[in-house]
Amino acid sequence: MYKLTRPSRVWLQGATRKTRRRLGNELMIERLVGFCVRWRWAVLFLVLSLTGAGVYFATTRFAIDTNTENLFSPDIPWRRHETALYSAFPQLDDLIVAVIDGKTPQLAEEAADRLNAALQGAPLIARAWRPDDNPFFHANGLLYMNTADLRRTVGTLIGERDILQALAEDPSLRGLDGALITNMQQIGGSQRGLALFSSGLDELSRAFEAVLANKPAAVSWEKMLSIGPPPPAPEAAASDLRRILLIKPVLDFGALQPGADAIEVVRKTAAELKLTPKEGVRLRLTGQVPLADDEFATISENMGLNLSVTLGIVALILFAALRSPKLIFAVLVTLLAGLAMTAGLGLLLIGRFNMISVAFAALFIGLGVDLGIQFTTRYREERHKMGPQSADIGAALQNAARGIGGSLTLAAVSLVAGFFCFLPTDFRGVSELGLIAGFGMIIAYVATLTFLPALIKLLKPRSESLPVETAALARVDHWIARHRGIVIVAAVLAAVAGLPHLLHLTFDSNPMDLRSKKLESVSTFLDLSEDPKTALNTIEVLAPSLDAARELARKIAALPTVDHVVSVETLLPSNQDEKLPLIERAAAQLSATLAPKVKQPPSDAEVVKSLVSTGGALRRGFGRAEPPAVTRFVANLDALAKAGPLVREAARVAVFSGFDQLLDDLRKLLATKGISVETLPADLANDWISPRGEYRIEVFPKGDSNNRDVMTAFARDVRTVAPDASGLPIIVAEAGETVVRAFIQAGVYAFLAIFAILAIALRNAKDVALTLGPLLLAGVMSLEAADYLGMSLNFANIIALPLMFAVGVAFHIYYVIAWRKGIADMLASSLTRAIFFSALTTGTAFGSLAFSSHPGTASMGELLAISLFFTLLAAFVVVPAFLGPPRSRPS
Repeated sequence: MYKLTRPSRVWLQGATRKTRRRLGNELMIERLVGFCVRWRWAVLFLVLSLTGAGVYFATTRFAIDTNTENLFSPDIPWRRHETALYSAFPQLDDLIVAVIDGKTPQLAEEAADRLNAALQGAPLIARAWRPDDNPFFHANGLLYMNTADLRRTVGTLIGERDILQALAEDPSLRGLDGALITNMQQIGGSQRGLALFSSGLDELSRAFEAVLANKPAAVSWEKMLSIGPPPPAPEAAASDLRRILLIKPVLDFGALQPGADAIEVVRKTAAELKLTPKEGVRLRLTGQVPLADDEFATISENMGLNLSVTLGIVALILFAALRSPKLIFAVLVTLLAGLAMTAGLGLLLIGRFNMISVAFAALFIGLGVDLGIQFTTRYREERHKMGPQSADIGAALQNAARGIGGSLTLAAVSLVAGFFCFLPTDFRGVSELGLIAGFGMIIAYVATLTFLPALIKLLKPRSESLPVETAALARVDHWIARHRGIVIVAAVLAAVAGLPHLLHLTFDSNPMDLRSKKLESVSTFLDLSEDPKTALNTIEVLAPSLDAARELARKIAALPTVDHVVSVETLLPSNQDEKLPLIERAAAQLSATLAPKVKQPPSDAEVVKSLVSTGGALRRGFGRAEPPAVTRFVANLDALAKAGPLVREAARVAVFSGFDQLLDDLRKLLATKGISVETLPADLANDWISPRGEYRIEVFPKGDSNNRDVMTAFARDVRTVAPDASGLPIIVAEAGETVVRAFIQAGVYAFLAIFAILAIALRNAKDVALTLGPLLLAGVMSLEAADYLGMSLNFANIIALPLMFAVGVAFHIYYVIAWRKGIADMLASSLTRAIFFSALTTGTAFGSLAFSSHPGTASMGELLAISLFFTLLAAFVVVPAFLGPPRSRPS
């Protein structure tokens, strides 16, 4: 056992019971430090072993959950509704949304089809589908036309019946020639008929010219016959150039970016298909999986470099503060050992970090180094008092423990209590940070009083020849003492003047605002959000039955903030009673065409003869009024007649491969018997009806769905009809309230806990008020300044509030304890030097976050820097003014 130093024994003699109790606590810390100095090698081995365990856990089990929705307790009502949704429809969770833009609608359509086909059965792809282009819709396409377009299409098919039947019975160039002559004879004097006939000849000429040039070709029979819906209106052109493909990936949750491999499969497949801007196609990926992976990549970008630079700057600050490489080394090693142990313990307790709890590292460095600087600065002071010739490092360490140990203990206990007060809140992100930070402060405190003194004893730093205090600052102390009233009134007036900014301060609960808009996943998400038809910020509602879903959809669709509603009934064609008779009539009229009696194929000589005779017939039929399309087509017929048999066969394939497909499509289209919910195919129905019989309703907002005001109003309106709705707009609306409520709750708990701790330790209500009053003032001014600078609170930077509260509590406790001991000229004391350099290191650790590529993390660093400025202003100026002259003797 270490014996008490001589000053310790003297202090205990004749002291009051209250003072003896306080000194007794300090002597316990002194004994602990003495024990660790004596058994320094054992302490070193134990701490390094625990550090190695922490490093092992941190490197082998490190994981981060980038899903901002998981920052909240799953027991919150809106989180339970979200869980219920994805439990009923798991295929809708964790998706990759592939956005394909083409220079033309045809390029976009072809690219989407090719990518969709290539991803079927691909590695790490559980499912890929186009929600707007299911084969079922093609097979029942006539029913999905509006009635007017269906009448026009049916009329065209029936009107072209004779031509279609002739082609079906003789699918050769001879049959084509005969059909064209018949069609020419039917035109008469009709200008519309002539225009359609000329358009058809141009389509055939395009194909024949490609064949003659030895290029691939195919005739579009939809263009030839002018069937199908009319071309899109000009205002629809932009959206017509875009196709959406949904992809359900297989995620690797053991990786830091669970979707990285699946995303690579999609990109590699697209590259192999040459879906590139050079080919007129642009592919972009967004959705839950790319957003989460990109977020982690942004957070981790330059993380190693930033951490190295931060530690380097901290080392320089420590050199200015401690003036001893050995002391700096001791503080840094203690800091890194504690950081490793805290990281390992955090992963052991929680399993993975979240977007907020990962900030524990900056927090630990900022607060942990404060404890180290306080202890080593006091050690330097004690060593200086002992004289330059003294080599008794152990005695200096014990004296330092006795002098600063009580303050460190009270500060650490207050910090731990403050952080643990976040545990019962629903804001899981901060709750988990509070747990890790609380244990981190325990580790930092214990390491400062055990490992740090043992390491200092092992390193044997040189004696201190220069004083630690900054005597020149005594003038500032004296000025503050003479003008206490002015300082206090000025601080209060400044806070009152900024109240409008405090009241104007808002909370931005939109998680997209925490992401970098330079990322493809984010910019694509925002691009889709501008169009209500493609917005991903939708609201999902579950209904227990089809009737309930129908009624709920009707009510929601009537809301002013709702653009449209999609449900299983949206998949059903409208006005089927009107459309089915039209389709049945066309089927009856075209029965012979769809089941033709095919003629014997002609010989090549017969084909050549037909081409020559058809060219002559067309010239005679139009005479001098021959249209340019006829002239072009006849020239192509002449060229085909002079070409070889293989060229003519290629021309036949170009014409009739599409015609055969047209007949197959017509057979399916005209065979439809009507559609009901019960007859929908499983792959469609399963996205809207759960195995338990729940019906899903998807609600799209009006306007820019990424706008916070739009989302909030949208969510509020929908929840008046469907209180159990879920989706990102609900999160935006509810998360802000949850966060504010959590911080108020935790703030009250922390204030009461710290108040109780200080009341027990200080046993003087006035001293407690003097400790907390300036701190609250600094907090108010920090928030006012943030709004003045155009900042708003968000999920990330709101963590600055408890961090700065923790820093401020520690700084103010140091001052109040010193004041109670009778220390005068506070700014000139070694304590202020320690606090100043501690604040610099804290500012460096926290402020470095402002340079992060991640906007949320950067906003955290910015608000931390603002808060630190006002915390120091309060500690160095307001607290001395509040305290006034020190007591004449220690109490």
